[in-house]
Amino acid sequence: MIPTMIIFGLLAGRWWKPALVVGAVGWVAVLLVSDVPGSSQPLIILGGAILGLANTCVGVAIHQGVLWFVRSARMSRVRTD
Repeated sequence: MIPTMIIFGLLAGRWWKPALVVGAVGWVAVLLVSDVPGSSQPLIILGGAILGLANTCVGVAIHQGVLWFVRSARMSRVRTD
């Protein structure tokens, strides 16, 4: 499931704020739906939300880094022409 959240962050990284919220809520929803033992306890829900947020954040950070790199490469090419 962790790679799935990272891939979600990669794909939705353009809209990073909603992606982080959906990642956190989505991870908790998966825990509750898949009936993980103890998943209805508040600490498990909080921990799940933090882990979902962190995993999605990794994908979003990679996406934003690639965007920054492409934009800076374009700008440096425009300045030299």
